[in-house]
Parts: sequence; structure tokens; C-alpha cells
Amino acid sequence: MKHQPHAHAGWATAQTASGLPVPLDCETLALLRLFLSPILETSNSWAELSDALRAKGYDLAFREGHLVVLNDLGIPLCTGREIGVPLAEISARIGRPCVRADRSGHAGALRRNAS
Repeated sequence: MKHQPHAHAGWATAQTASGLPVPLDCETLALLRLFLSPILETSNSWAELSDALRAKGYDLAFREGHLVVLNDLGIPLCTGREIGVPLAEISARIGRPCVRADRSGHAGALRRNAS
């Protein structure tokens, strides 16, 4: 086992390697929660949710079983759980998303149509 002198050493690289966002500071999360959680909480379909996020300059993806909010460069910012609206809560309200998985099976994108 490799000694890590800092308790969180390696955490950021472990998260980005898996496609999950690195932990954000509480102020940034609070601002994202104020800005994005209403979209996640009130959308009536996955298409509406995705379109509303895109209108604000964000996108969504699925990584390691988590709903992940991406910035305009496709970099993971946070998970739905981190801003107070986990995937399970959204799925219970509007149904499970239709996800197109990538080859690794660890990530996916929302399927926009049934074709």
C-alpha cells in the first residue's frame, strides 16, 4: 500500500479517472444548487430536463451510475446528489432515463430518441 501523507491525496485524480467530478467547495455547490436544482426538480421529462440544462450552458451525462452535470466544455461539475437532487429522486418522479452506454459500460449519455 502506498502512503498518502494527506488524507485526500489522490482523490481528485481518482475521481477524474472514473469520469466523476472532483469535489467542489461548499460555496460553489451552493450556487450550483440555487441555479440548477430547480431544473432538476421541476422538469417533466428527461428531454425537458436536458433541454433546460443546455439552455443554461450545461449538459448531463451518466457516470458510474450517477447523474453528472457537465459544463460547456464537457467537464464534470457535480452529481445530482451533490446539489440535492439525486438520480433516484428524478427517476421516481419522471421515470428512468433511456441511457446509451459507452463501450466501457461505465458512462453513458441520455438517448434523445428511440432510433
